[in-house]
Amino acid sequence: MIVDDEAPARRRLRRMLERIEDVDVVAEAGDGVEALERLASHAPEALFLDIQMPGRDGLSLARVASLPPLVFVTAYDEHALAAFDVGAVDYLLKPVSRERLAAAVERLRERVAGPADAGLDDLRATLARLAGPSVAPAVASPAVASSGLAPRVGAREGASVRLFEVAEIGRFWSADKYTLFRHGGREHVLDESLSELELRLSAHGFARVHRSELVNLAWVSALHQEPGGVELELRDGQRAPVSRRMVAKVKRDLGL
Repeated sequence: MIVDDEAPARRRLRRMLERIEDVDVVAEAGDGVEALERLASHAPEALFLDIQMPGRDGLSLARVASLPPLVFVTAYDEHALAAFDVGAVDYLLKPVSRERLAAAVERLRERVAGPADAGLDDLRATLARLAGPSVAPAVASPAVASSGLAPRVGAREGASVRLFEVAEIGRFWSADKYTLFRHGGREHVLDESLSELELRLSAHGFARVHRSELVNLAWVSALHQEPGGVELELRDGQRAPVSRRMVAKVKRDLGL
């Protein structure tokens, strides 16, 4: 089921979902009140839910209602922590790419097919890193542990996609609405946003230290107090600024 107050957005998401094998869109709703009615009459297995809607927004709906496994689909990246706090399976930023949507559907399949807490390990790790030491540490995801595959990112090069292990990357940063990283002395561009990367990689040692910076903490070799604020120096010489509100948490994460 799709819940979004913008009809064109619903139509686009429906078309994309119905191109995925074994996915049927059984209902749509334009706001939270209509969503509750449709949920009762159609009993969908999964929900794609916008956040900012008139009346009851998506987050408040998720807090007060018993919902099926859900994916938030929004144009805003600042609600990620709140979204996973209410148990979201994934968080997609508009315009949604086919690859990210397919990945979200796979996560939904795992949640629907598995026990009640299946797929939550990475989300717990995300909350532990974002919320600080009061959140219990996460255990390794069974899927990751059993596969033995290190997490990777894919950067487009013409008609090809080149894969990089994230352990070989010191930082991701955003500039001019692009997500960038450096590898082998070259800069590469990703389709994923920093918020999407943060949610996926927080369990693997990456931390958001600034609105435009996601850093591999294992790469940090020094912390500098500069006139303009705190900067992290990475082992390859790159530097990443730390926002003032994140300084204390970054120091805790680094054991300082």
